This record gives sequence, C-alpha cells and structure tokens, in this order.
Amino acid sequence: MVTRLAILGATGSIGVQALDVVRSNRDRLRVTALASARNASALEALATETGAVTTVLQERDGDDALCDLATRDDVDLVLVATPGIAGLAPTLAALRAGKRVALANKEVLVTGGHLVAPLAGGAGERLRPVDSEHCALWQCLIGERIENVSRVAVTASGGPFRERELGELATVTPDEALRHPTWKMAPRSRSTRPPSRTRGTRSSRRTGSTASRTTASTSSSIPRASSTRWSNSPTAA
Repeated sequence: MVTRLAILGATGSIGVQALDVVRSNRDRLRVTALASARNASALEALATETGAVTTVLQERDGDDALCDLATRDDVDLVLVATPGIAGLAPTLAALRAGKRVALANKEVLVTGGHLVAPLAGGAGERLRPVDSEHCALWQCLIGERIENVSRVAVTASGGPFRERELGELATVTPDEALRHPTWKMAPRSRSTRPPSRTRGTRSSRRTGSTASRTTASTSSSIPRASSTRWSNSPTAA
C-alpha cells in the first residue's frame, strides 16, 4: 500500500532528507503535497520532480494554508518539519482530521504537548517522532514495559559548551549559548529543570543523540514535555 505524504518544510534540511527517503521507496511513498516558508523556486522544482498536486508557500499563502494542506483528502501522513511554533497548528489540524503525523519539531511538544497528546492516540500510534533527540528516546522505549521505566533522559552531543570546564558553566551568557558550532541559533523562550542523577542507565546511540533508559521494579512516571503523559507504550515505526 502506498502512503500519500505531505511535507511541511520541504526545502529545509529535514525535508530534503525525507525526499531522499521517498526517492528510495517509491513503491511505498508518494508525495502529494509540499510546503515551504519562503523558497518558491526550490518548492516549484520539488513539486515538478515529485508530482505533488498541492504546494503552499507560507509567506505568500499564510499560516492557515498549512492547516488546509495537512488535512487534504489525498494525504495519509504529514511530516511536520517547519521550525518553531509554526508547526503547532498544522500538527493539531492533521491529528484532528485523522492523519498520521511524523513530527520533526520539538517546539510543538514543548509549547503544545498538552494539546497534542489527547489527539495522538498514545505514543507511537498516530504521532511519530523523526528528529534526532526525541526519536532516540522513542526508540529506546520500543519493546520496554512502560510501567518498569522510571525515567528517560537525553544527553547533549555537542553545542558551544562541549569543551568547557564544569566550573565555567555558571557564568556563560545567552549570546554564547547561541554560538552553536553547527547550527544557526536564534533567541527563544525556554524553561529548564534541575538535572537529576541516574542509576543503572543504558545508553543507546540513535540518530546522532545519546538516549538513556533507567528501569525500576516499581511503576513510576515518565517526565514529558509540557507535563504531557502518553497512554500507550511505543510501537515500532
């Protein structure tokens, strides 16, 4: 069966990688809709290549057009690779319309996890994480009994402070934090919680990040973005 795919953020890094996957699996995946924030020429070229019948240029067509694209009848799976808060509305619209969503945007869950969770049908059902860190965490939980997991944690794999001494971290500035050696970072709101110690962790290198899992003999909760709790254990993608 061929899955009909809409890609939001088609001209960005994750969208480009997704299209590589499509090219290698033409018997399983077909692109029917594409969206880009502002790269009109690249979007047109991709539509010609893939045969996508619908395109949205966000700066021209507006945010509502992303929701319209994500809920089209000829779409089964929506890849949300738009940056920041722009991905929240189309994610919610797609889930409400019964679509499956491949989410490559952590901000959607950070800002709106409490809205997404009731629509998702449980972790791994209609919402699939595809970006590095949260996909690594999800993969760590595949095959595990959730009631035996006390905590899941993701460690940093790089960033501007990787080579700094621990004692120096108390004086770093927001400007320094934005000087990532790989990615172009922009200021944005964020919340932090104090780190906690783990015992008996197992590390699993997945998609460029290190995710750890800690098992316990008694049931305990798993912290989620926006204090969201998922009802089901994850299943294989």
